[in-house]
This record gives sequence, C-alpha cells and structure tokens, in this order.
Amino acid sequence: MAKTLNEAPITTASARSKLAAGEYPRRLDADAAVWYRKGKRGGVWFARWRNWGEGANYLQLSVGPANDVNDKPTEGLLTFHQAETLARQIVQQARQEQKAVAVGPALTVRGAVEAYIAERDARESRRKGRAVRSDAGQRLGRYVLGQDKRGSQEAISAAPLASVTLHMLKESDLLTWRADLPEELKGSTEQRLINDLKAALNGAYATHRERLEPTLPAVIKHGLKAEKSDSDDAVPLARDNQILTVAQVGTVISAAREIDAEQDWDGDLFRFVVVLAATGARFSQIARMRVGDVQRAQGRLMIPSSRKGRGGKIAGVPYPVGKDVLDALLPATARRRNDEILLERWRSKQVAGSIGWERAGRAPWQSPSELQRPWNDVRQRARMPAVIPYGLRHSSIVRGIRANLPIRLVAALHDTSVPMIERHYGRWIVDGLEDLAAKAIVPLVPTQDNGNVIRIGG
Repeated sequence: MAKTLNEAPITTASARSKLAAGEYPRRLDADAAVWYRKGKRGGVWFARWRNWGEGANYLQLSVGPANDVNDKPTEGLLTFHQAETLARQIVQQARQEQKAVAVGPALTVRGAVEAYIAERDARESRRKGRAVRSDAGQRLGRYVLGQDKRGSQEAISAAPLASVTLHMLKESDLLTWRADLPEELKGSTEQRLINDLKAALNGAYATHRERLEPTLPAVIKHGLKAEKSDSDDAVPLARDNQILTVAQVGTVISAAREIDAEQDWDGDLFRFVVVLAATGARFSQIARMRVGDVQRAQGRLMIPSSRKGRGGKIAGVPYPVGKDVLDALLPATARRRNDEILLERWRSKQVAGSIGWERAGRAPWQSPSELQRPWNDVRQRARMPAVIPYGLRHSSIVRGIRANLPIRLVAALHDTSVPMIERHYGRWIVDGLEDLAAKAIVPLVPTQDNGNVIRIGG
C-alpha cells in the first residue's frame, strides 16, 4: 500500500463505534490492508491490495459484515481478528493466482497428469519398440482424467480433482479424491494409482517450481501419504498357496514341458517357465535377457536389473543355476550372437481371405499377458489351479531364506530390498532360522534328585 496510508483504530467494537461514517484501513503488509467501511446500518470488512498485473492499481474483495456489538465470535458477523485472518487468505490466494498466470495459463492437476502419462507412454513405447499405452496412463485416465465410452465400457467422468489448479491445491482435495475411489479397488492397485498421481504432481512442481508455491511438495506428501494399516499384524505379500516346494516347482516345469509340446511352442514356453522357476526374476527382466547372459562356464545367468526405482543400479545380477537349467537353455543359445534376445516365441498372422493363421517369424516376449493363456493350461495340468507365475518368484525367495542365506544376499539375487524382504517374508525368515535358534537353547531349570536341589555351576 502507499506509504501515506493512515491507519485507524478499528480493532475493537468500542473503537469503531466512535468513528464517523466512512472507510478506515489497517495494514496487513506493505501492499495490502483490511478495511472497515461504516455505514448507517452497520459496518463491513473488505480487503484491498496492490495489483501487480494489468488493469487497476488496486484490487479489493468483500470479507464480510462486522460485529460492531462486541468482540466475541458471532455467527454471521466478524470481529476484527476474524476479518484480518480472512483478508490475509484472500490476498494470499490472489497473489498466488497472479504469480501462476504471470508466465502462462494456470497449471492444473489435469495438465500435470497428462504430461506424466505422455512421458510414461513414450518410455514404454521405446522399451517395447512399438506404440503402447502405459499402465499408469490407464489407471490415471480411469480414476483422474475420465475417459470416453469404449465398446461395452461406459464413459467415466473426470474426477473433480482434475480441474484444481496446482497453486490452489490443498491436502483436502487429495484426501477427498482418495475417499471417492471405489471400495472394490484392490489395495495394491490403489497404491500404484496413488504413486502415479504423486509422481505426476511432483514432476509438475519440479518443472514449474518458479510458478508454484514452495509448500506444494508438502501438500502432495501429506495428501497422498500411505495410510497406516488397521492391524498390528504385517500382511504377507505371498499367500501360503504360492510358496511351492522343490517337488511342486518340478511338477510345474514338467507340466510346462507337456503343454509346450502339445501346443507346438517349440520349447519357448518351457524355457521361459524354467528361467522363471530357477531365478525368481520378474517377467520383464527375463524378457530382456541376452544370449550372452547365459554363462555356462561360470554356472550362472546374468539377470538384467529391473526398471523399478530411480536408477543407480548395476546392469545385471549374477544368479547361480544348475546344469539342468543350463542344458534346458542350450537350444536358445546354439549358433546365436551374444547380443540377441535369449528367449523368443513365434508370432502368427491371419492368412489373407481365410480364418486360418500362419507363423510370421520369431520375436521377443513382450507382455506378461502372453503367458496367461498357456499358464492356465500349465497349472491345470499340474493340478495347482491357484498358483500364479509370480508364485515362482515367491518360492525362490523363500527357498533362499530357508537355506539360511543372508537376507541381504536373497534381496540382491532377486533385485529387491532388505526391508521389502523383511516386511513381506518375515514369517519365513523366522521359520528358516528356527534350527539356528534351537542350537542356542541351554538348560535353565535346576533338576531335583531325592528331594535335594542340585545347583547349576556358576
């Protein structure tokens, strides 16, 4: 405000009662003030601040009617201190909006999410060598941006959160969005969705932080923080029916060999299941293995690091395997260059003018969905209708734990973290160490003979 602003005694109802009709200011800061306008029927509060944008030199907005009876909070009437608080909020919001639009259109949650989806889609497309839509794009499109009618799927309206500007984003906006998510949404899916939204908003702040408030990261952090479990018991990642014994893993591999032969996979399905079972690696890691990753002389496979996390990982993890696994992979390595993809499968195309299909060449595995149909046949043949491909990873981790391998080694072999192992496989850690704990048992209770207590030596 101008330096000539003359402040008036308007902080109490008694002081305001002595004023004549007119307008009286009280400074908020150098460029803003809360004003009291006294009329014949009572007084009102309004905020006025310097306009740093185009147009008028000053802007003002009504705050509310004044309580000129006393200085106690009254419904519908504002004391000076209440009016001052609201006026500061109004000025702060106006300044944030001016700052946000000073260098372009206001940034919204929708814009942040769309930019993030475009980045994720481009990254997935580069990895797979073709245009694909990322999982993050599908989740955020469904639960934040909304989507048009697709075939039998009904159109989905955008969440109210999508239209909120980033400079006005509050924790309550994020908490309300979370509360409105469908109850039937799985916990793991919900957490991935929340993580995607968090990454989108943090990415927008990193790109446009000169236009946004420095408090935005804290709003995002607290509005999308992981909720505490209602139970004191840790929830294991793997169910009991997904932890297979060595014999059961062998049954699954045998079933995969039979289905492979019956459905003319030429060994492709069998080899993929063998590597899944032997290493416990993720589908995406195995699909990127090269011929040179089979190191027969060293008796190991080099498993590419996963793309989870923020980088800084080594290129691959050496995983020791037996001669049986190496022999199973021989057909995939014979007379092939080290830089070729190790595991491939046949691709088919429809014959022109016919309902028949013919083979159109070999290509790498691309998506876990390609394993779904043959896996259903494998588990039915193995008489394990509940087991999933990821169960082979769970089983590999638990096998290492039960073999009393250091947890750090188990985590490194499976490209994960010690806290994740401890959090989700804690039960099996205790089981695996039971024999070691039993060796620490010593006799503590003194024995009795003929009524006399025999003392244990010191």
